Amino acid sequence: MHASQASVPTQSASRYLQQLCKHWSHKFAVEYTPSNGTIPFAADRKCLLQATPEQLSMRIEAADEATLERREGVVVEHLKRFAFREDLGAIAWQRLAQ
Repeated sequence: MHASQASVPTQSASRYLQQLCKHWSHKFAVEYTPSNGTIPFAADRKCLLQATPEQLSMRIEAADEATLERREGVVVEHLKRFAFREDLGAIAWQRLAQ
């Protein structure tokens, strides 16, 4: 399993976490609270979210590198769409050891 993580400094982390989870809950069996969320895109890929008062942490797990990169892009694209009033800057993903 391949995995990456990114953290976004924002005072609106919980709101963004809930918006992301609600958005995908129409297609996937999403589980979330104001501080944690899991979006199971498929059996072999998912996104884990955690909100604190200062940041939104995201972790993506996927079966292969290409799928991981695509999911990173999709999650960031949706996050920036929901955060249009706030400049989140560049979001840098870091690969995690397998």
